[in-house]
Amino acid sequence: MRWWDWLMGIAGLAAVLTGLWALENGRAGLAIEETRLGDTPASIVRAAGGETAGIVVIAHGFAGSRKLMEPFAFTLGRAGYLVVSFDFIGHGEHPTQLPARIEGEGGAAAVLIDQLGEVVTAARGIAGDPGAPYALLGHSMATDLLARAVAEGLTPQATVAVSLFSPEVTATNPPNMLIVTGGWEDGLTDEALRVVGLTKDYLDRDPAGEAVTPSPVGVGVGVGETVGRFEDATARRAIFPDGVEHIGVLYDPVSLQAARAWLDRAFDRPQALADGGIPAEPASVEVRGPLLAAVFFGMIALARPLSFALPRLGNGVGAAAGWWRLALLAVVPGVLTPLIVTQLPSGLMPIILGDYLAKHFLAYGLITWMALWWAAGRGWVALPDRAALAPLARPALIAALAVGLWTLAAFTVALERYAFSFVPTPGRAVLIPIFVVAFLPWFLADEWLTRGGTATGARAGAYALTKVMFVISLGIAVAIDPPRLFFLLIIAPVMLVFFAVYGVLSHWAMQRTGHPWAAGAGIAVALAWSVAVSFPLFGA
Repeated sequence: MRWWDWLMGIAGLAAVLTGLWALENGRAGLAIEETRLGDTPASIVRAAGGETAGIVVIAHGFAGSRKLMEPFAFTLGRAGYLVVSFDFIGHGEHPTQLPARIEGEGGAAAVLIDQLGEVVTAARGIAGDPGAPYALLGHSMATDLLARAVAEGLTPQATVAVSLFSPEVTATNPPNMLIVTGGWEDGLTDEALRVVGLTKDYLDRDPAGEAVTPSPVGVGVGVGETVGRFEDATARRAIFPDGVEHIGVLYDPVSLQAARAWLDRAFDRPQALADGGIPAEPASVEVRGPLLAAVFFGMIALARPLSFALPRLGNGVGAAAGWWRLALLAVVPGVLTPLIVTQLPSGLMPIILGDYLAKHFLAYGLITWMALWWAAGRGWVALPDRAALAPLARPALIAALAVGLWTLAAFTVALERYAFSFVPTPGRAVLIPIFVVAFLPWFLADEWLTRGGTATGARAGAYALTKVMFVISLGIAVAIDPPRLFFLLIIAPVMLVFFAVYGVLSHWAMQRTGHPWAAGAGIAVALAWSVAVSFPLFGA
């Protein structure tokens, strides 16, 4: 092991310890209680020993959890609010499955709206006043649920809608709404301005109901412009923090600062600005994104020196495909897979989108193996030597478990306490081996395909090609069946991050073991775990 490998490990350990220390220190001054409101896992956050300025109920988005919303919860708790965040049914640590049917009585939407109402009632009970004013803050899917809940009777003082999309929003519903949308969420930024324009046009009408200055909805509404008045619950404003997308917007200091300023104005606090805008001096906000990144990348850096403990399995084997043949073997399965899998029945597994993802991975892997077998018959690529595999079974299993466990550790240490519910509930744990079986063929085939031909065992750029092709393949599936698979677009950036991490760890494992399958199997286990704990569970 070279000196820079040791240096990388030391730097990684320093980053992990520094990040964890800072993240823990960020909890200082807060009273945080993990509890259950009936069956609903919830977190209650408030300033230690301070008076309550108002109640804020925080709802997460699709495939999220209350931990993902902690930057808002901690920022608002530190500002003096009583904050109650919770896991929706079918999400996070909630033990109950969502109804498979979305709309109608007893459907998923109705169940989640009822749950939101129950949490609001419980939050007012925690504050000791069943009539206490409160605000609602929601992300993505939850913005639609908030709008529906208000239409059905909830009466918040104000709302903060992060990454808003909802057909239920009107000129006056929800009341006093701040819309925070990431600057990279192009379609949703247009929607945010349209929604603010609804209110502007409504307020510009004369008593007879005619528009004073008829114009296309949203025209003339500026980013950061407040229309309406808090006093009659018509205030609206849209802001677009720069350089962030659907998840990054939750961690952006501008998002957190704007939410606090808006709620301060809605609750008529002394420091509030007249229009609920962002104050000139930054408010105390939760700085979590850079610290999570430090822990996460520190865990990855630590894998470099640790990889030298892996057993030696081979001598740089792989498909050794030429570039145009490698491209053909990457592109054809990527195109064929969505054409086939989108035609298969859904609902085989009780996990929304995870069901489709498992079939996509499995079909992709099997088609890739068939393509490799076909190409090997023409002398284009090498296939694994079956006679040489048997003696490697035990050390390969040990190496695969080591890679998988460290990959899980990299995610778990950074995520479980500070960002996401990463420890599976019993209902999710049973799905992990099923996902492993579904994911394994693709990861093994992909590792074999992208290996061989250079001293390090991998062609430069081969990993990037196959991972980009996989994401394109998911995009083709969404284009074929948008209503069912739209949310695959939202997870695409997360998949790319996972693939990037996987590529680094796989490269180091291949350098040490000399065989591509230890990393392939280990990463399949890590992704299986990640999917099982992420996507919502649904029942009959």
